[in-house]
Amino acid sequence: TDDDTFSNVFCENSKKLIDVHLFALAAQYYSVSNLGVSTPLEDLLEALRGDNQGTTGIKTDEFMNNKKSHEVQVMSELVDNIAKYCGIKQVIDIGSGKGYLSSFLSMQYNLKVYGIDSSDTTTNGAHERNRKLKKHWRAYQSRARANVESQRLEKANDRPVQSEINCKAITEKLLNKTSSLQHQDQVTTQDLAPPCGFTGIGTSESSKQTEVDLASRTQSDESELSEEVLAILNVLPADAVEVFSSSRSDYGELCEEEKEQRKMASLKAKASKSRESNLYFPLTSCITAETELSDIIRDLEDCMMVGLHTCGDLAANTLRIFTAKPEIKAVCSVGCCYHLLSEQFENQEDSPEEVWGFPMCQYLKDKGWCCGRNARMSACLALERVAVGQMLPTESLFYRAVLQVIIEEIYGVTKSDRHVGKTFSKSSSFIDYVRKSLKKLELDDSKLPDSCIMDYYEKYKHRMNELEAFNMLKVVLAPCIEVLILLDRLCYLKEQDNIAWSGLVKLFDPVKSPRCYAVIALKKQSCS
Repeated sequence: TDDDTFSNVFCENSKKLIDVHLFALAAQYYSVSNLGVSTPLEDLLEALRGDNQGTTGIKTDEFMNNKKSHEVQVMSELVDNIAKYCGIKQVIDIGSGKGYLSSFLSMQYNLKVYGIDSSDTTTNGAHERNRKLKKHWRAYQSRARANVESQRLEKANDRPVQSEINCKAITEKLLNKTSSLQHQDQVTTQDLAPPCGFTGIGTSESSKQTEVDLASRTQSDESELSEEVLAILNVLPADAVEVFSSSRSDYGELCEEEKEQRKMASLKAKASKSRESNLYFPLTSCITAETELSDIIRDLEDCMMVGLHTCGDLAANTLRIFTAKPEIKAVCSVGCCYHLLSEQFENQEDSPEEVWGFPMCQYLKDKGWCCGRNARMSACLALERVAVGQMLPTESLFYRAVLQVIIEEIYGVTKSDRHVGKTFSKSSSFIDYVRKSLKKLELDDSKLPDSCIMDYYEKYKHRMNELEAFNMLKVVLAPCIEVLILLDRLCYLKEQDNIAWSGLVKLFDPVKSPRCYAVIALKKQSCS
């Protein structure tokens, strides 16, 4: 497009918006989808798989909400394909939260997953879920084996010939699947490593191994029984976990740590014998750009890092750790909460030694680029949801805007480290909202009568339509600000010498999950 195409959006003298239609067209033009800077998910999966087909198995919609189920299903399939392409079995889930992605990667794809979250509450919750899960899991396995045998006998009695044909086909399929898994476990990492560089052609894997032990076959049979799996998952959350809590503050408790290490070693030995290597370890640790993963994960090996909606600077730090650590062969990171990003040039005080969330790439650093909090807040808005009729919460935004006027004029406060949070949904009226908010901000509401609060409400009520229009303009602009943040991260990866391929990939339906773009990269493989 010509440089002058959008020159008439704003008045040259007053800098005010004068052409809303052109403004919307300009915003659309500078979005990820229109700029052509993203890689289609289908193309990436095809390149990673080569001739191999995707797997089907456990469904997540029985134990997650619709949004989370959609995210976990799509992202876990991609992560599994990347792991296979790179010949790795270990995954590190940064900001793992309740462990939905981690546990699904473990159960469905037989990956060894370490979920790292900064919250002790999350780790403790995972420990309790693990206790319950182990209690029910043995019973589930026994029932599953019994049902498999029962179903086979029934089919054999009802339709002997057809049953024999079906059973043979299923058995061959299971043998191929388990032999492929077993083959991956037995060969070395060097054998599984893809060629140097990401050429867009997936590696081919042999699946002709014929010697499969009975335990592996039984486990594969069970994985086909999605209904049986869902039976236990309906009882418990999806954290098929084995807990190993590791935070830097725990180093003094050596006895407990040694117990945990022995416990983990014992579990690993058992898993090796039974071929059940799908373990999920929730860890408690705060991740920064300087984090040494080997201090947190004692058996760190070649692995990949993932992050499903890593908040603020955590997404940027995930990419920095990936580029710095040779053990990490790939990364798949979906960020969120752009408003929490730290910016190097937002304040005049420049601290060269500090690590910032934005900008990451040298190009924007050289230009001293700054978004500002208002722009980052706008980047969090969901244009696609608004487009399908999920309108903005105008009333709550109006409440918040009038509250800010009250705080500034009555209390003289222009900036605070405290937050109002979700007070609107818990308030019965505007007066109730203001008083609850003032308490959260630790401001004395006794000097503010109800009549004064309502006077402010009435004064600005006629401007609610203006506020709605202003916020709609912010929504339209949101994709432009988001693409700037995403391209900054992608450009940072492009600047690194050890990256074979990197790209932006749209993983999710933006109506279900507005933060739908993943930053993905694969490291160069060393050739022997």
